[in-house]
Amino acid sequence: MDFSTILELITTVSVMAAGIFAGVQIIQFKKQRARESAIQMLRSTQTPEFMDAVHILLNVPENLSKKQIEDFVGDKMNSVLVMFGAFESIGYLVFRHDISLELVANFFGGAIVMFWKKFKNYFIELRTTSKRENYGEWVQWLSDQLEKRNSKLQTKPAHIEYENWKE
Repeated sequence: MDFSTILELITTVSVMAAGIFAGVQIIQFKKQRARESAIQMLRSTQTPEFMDAVHILLNVPENLSKKQIEDFVGDKMNSVLVMFGAFESIGYLVFRHDISLELVANFFGGAIVMFWKKFKNYFIELRTTSKRENYGEWVQWLSDQLEKRNSKLQTKPAHIEYENWKE
């Protein structure tokens, strides 16, 4: 083998190694980004207002009008709006593929679907009175996506699916 062939071989191997290294780095970056997204989602729910909203969400009946919701919730409406803001932001981030639908489904799937079922009349009336169709748009979209996902996967709750999990 002559010297130029050896140099070409070294160059080719170097380029291939750099490509493999870049691929590994990209995979690690995506995993790190997903982990940071999950942590950020958790932090957004660890506030007193969000906890108040969870309590309200579990107790508010379905199919109430906007006025009935406001009367039922009373002075805690701000807490419901904090939850709404978190879910609306999460919906948009899922749409942009910044966080995965699977991650959201595992953390908040049931709560988001329940939120939309119980508060949709609030946002529909708000859309009508304000003549703006975009109030609650990402929560509605996300709830729809989660419902579609659940109907396809027929998932089991974690305590059943992984009851035999070992460390």
